[in-house]
Amino acid sequence: MTRFAAVDLGASSGRVMVGDVSASGVSLTEAHRFANEPVRVRDTLHWDVLSLYRGVLDGLAAAGPVDAIGIDSWAIDYGLIDAGGRLLGNPVHYRDARTDGVVTGIPDEKLYALTGLQKLSFNTIYQLLAEPLLPLADRMLLIPDLLAYWLTGKIGAEFTNASTTQLLDVGTGEWAGSLIGDLGLPARLFPPLRAPGTVIGPSSLGPEVIAVGSHDTASAVVGVPAGSPDFAYISCGTWSLVGVELDAPVLTEESRLANFTNEGGVDGTVRYLRNVMGLWLLQECQRAWRTDDLPGLLAAAASARPFAAVIDVDLPRFLAPDDMPARIAAEVGRELSRAETVRCVLDSLALAHRRTVRQACELSGSTAEVVHIVGGGARNELLCQLTADACERPVLAGPVEATALGNVLVQARAAGVLSGDLPALRGVLRETQQIRRYEPSGDPARWQELEDRLWG
Repeated sequence: MTRFAAVDLGASSGRVMVGDVSASGVSLTEAHRFANEPVRVRDTLHWDVLSLYRGVLDGLAAAGPVDAIGIDSWAIDYGLIDAGGRLLGNPVHYRDARTDGVVTGIPDEKLYALTGLQKLSFNTIYQLLAEPLLPLADRMLLIPDLLAYWLTGKIGAEFTNASTTQLLDVGTGEWAGSLIGDLGLPARLFPPLRAPGTVIGPSSLGPEVIAVGSHDTASAVVGVPAGSPDFAYISCGTWSLVGVELDAPVLTEESRLANFTNEGGVDGTVRYLRNVMGLWLLQECQRAWRTDDLPGLLAAAASARPFAAVIDVDLPRFLAPDDMPARIAAEVGRELSRAETVRCVLDSLALAHRRTVRQACELSGSTAEVVHIVGGGARNELLCQLTADACERPVLAGPVEATALGNVLVQARAAGVLSGDLPALRGVLRETQQIRRYEPSGDPARWQELEDRLWG
């Protein structure tokens, strides 16, 4: 077995990548890419999951013969199926407003000690409490598990993605039964857990489906080509997932107040990180301006005056789809040109990266001699350089396709093509993937002044 299909679903597009693997390396080819366009029906924002499934099937057909299939996607969102295995409506998008004002009734301190999860208003726990279809549902399947079920007929929940729901016990690695009972959620909803590397079963198309790190960030962290354990990572796309890799969770009160999360990683690791709003702001600006000319926008931003305007990118007002340039202008208190708006987004995002890397190191005891940027943001040269300047550490950018590579590596190891632990898998990447290094420059005192101004 040497040829593996990685189904990678992001918040704005999906694709099927084919990884050809040998003991000396891995190469990727894109077989098919398709849009992931949410649909608003009356007052609710949905994922068009049947369109996504069609894109997956078309992609697997375009991929040609493969030995196995692995699926990853964004976290948190789910489909409900009834006792007959039928989907109960299109999954609701995490950016929908239905969780506004939803509370668990459980003290935040207790919830964090049990689940280790960052408090986000759209976590699965809040979505289920706002879910009107629960009485009809037999199982809750997160998006990769739902697609795997349609391909194989097998029901289960992959561990790394389950760990993002805020319904998993971070100590035991099992569903938090007492919490689920206290919330009044039906225990039947929560399927058996699967570890990454588990063979789920043969698909209707022939090849086996293998559980990978099905939260795309879990696969992306596998795809970080780190040469030592002393690193921070930024999986940079629509979101920036900023953190460090640990052997055990950090459950201190300081960690909770800093809103850091302890998510499950491949091989029993902990992804200690915080969600930062990411390139969503720039994507929404492009949508408002109706332009695909990202290189032109970035060139103009590189010539714009630095630090003319900075914002806290994680303010709730920036979460929902809307006129992002107008919201940014309102936040800074004046009109901005397109170049100024893009520079504001990138300066502010680099500043958020700085703050989050610093806090992750302080709270976990890590030092992070380098910062790895993987994902689409690794192509953004200005953001990579600004992040190196802000973090006062070298930035190693790439691979862009870290998520698909991590997906393929876990499949290949499960199939016996590769062996070894995470450092061994990452060594394969260092031999075969292009990585660009950015050295820090500029004035660290200026970055500290800006951080103090925004967050005190």
